[in-house]
Amino acid sequence: MNYEKEKTVFSSSSSSSFTLSKGINGLDKVLLRESRGSSAEVYLYGGHVTSWKNEHAEELLFLSSKAIFKPPKAIRGGIPICFPQFANHGPLESHGFARNRFWTIEDDPPPFPTNNLSKAFVDLILKPSEEDLKIWNHSFEYRLRVALGPAGDLMLTSRIRNTNIDGKPFSFTFAYHTYLSVSDISEVRVEGLETLDYLDNLQNKERFTEQGDALTFESEVDKIYLSTPTKIAIIDHEKKRTFVLRKDGIPDAVVWNPWDKKAKAMADFGDDEYKHMLCVEAAAIEKSITLKPGEEWKGRLELSAVPSSYCSGQLDPQKVLQGS
Repeated sequence: MNYEKEKTVFSSSSSSSFTLSKGINGLDKVLLRESRGSSAEVYLYGGHVTSWKNEHAEELLFLSSKAIFKPPKAIRGGIPICFPQFANHGPLESHGFARNRFWTIEDDPPPFPTNNLSKAFVDLILKPSEEDLKIWNHSFEYRLRVALGPAGDLMLTSRIRNTNIDGKPFSFTFAYHTYLSVSDISEVRVEGLETLDYLDNLQNKERFTEQGDALTFESEVDKIYLSTPTKIAIIDHEKKRTFVLRKDGIPDAVVWNPWDKKAKAMADFGDDEYKHMLCVEAAAIEKSITLKPGEEWKGRLELSAVPSSYCSGQLDPQKVLQGS
């Protein structure tokens, strides 16, 4: 790994501070550090969060040991941004192109209504190149703020604006393709998606209804849950840790684990790494988002990791989901 001298940047307009340095293969990355010790790392390539650590320096996101940090290959793990298309839901390359582009740091973004008390944040922006306009002929400004809260929560806020001057609206699908680090996938439970409808990508996007029990994992899963609640809990029994995923403006949720056969087929994914990851993704897929020129869409993700409360080995019923 090639690291050059770090440079701490203070953004005068937004009162943020972050460290800019060289990451793997000389790619620029931003380091955010909260006063209590939590941290996050964001590569400008893809506007891609590759690390989120708690105050004990424990890594909370999964990043494949075989991840390829070489454009135009997307980085395997962390939080890839899927825009303007999720997966193959449209004519573009899978998951769109935002995760394969170089974003820039924006020193003076438009006013940002937020209650974020932390100065550990960075504002990034992506605009289409001439090449992008050839494959998706729409002008846009995509602003992304990555922030760490005082308690170590990780917050991503996307603002996407239609800047077409020809009067044309555009539509897109979207996901924060979050890879969570788990101790053992067979010991993980997901609560908050019970009884919901979902599209099963392993069965031609056929629509089903989830049973009443929390989700557990014993084989490949690739489902798009529809009209999901704003809060989902991912419980890691072995680590006694619960991830709480909160989302705003983003209706759907994808749950994905490739399991053993697909893991072996991916060059940038270790054969056994499926045991230590789970993707739970805030997404807008079933109903695409349409913006007229001048309109802006905002979608927010907040991730927190809290110690699980146990009662006979189970999470206290609904405690996390009903809590604040």
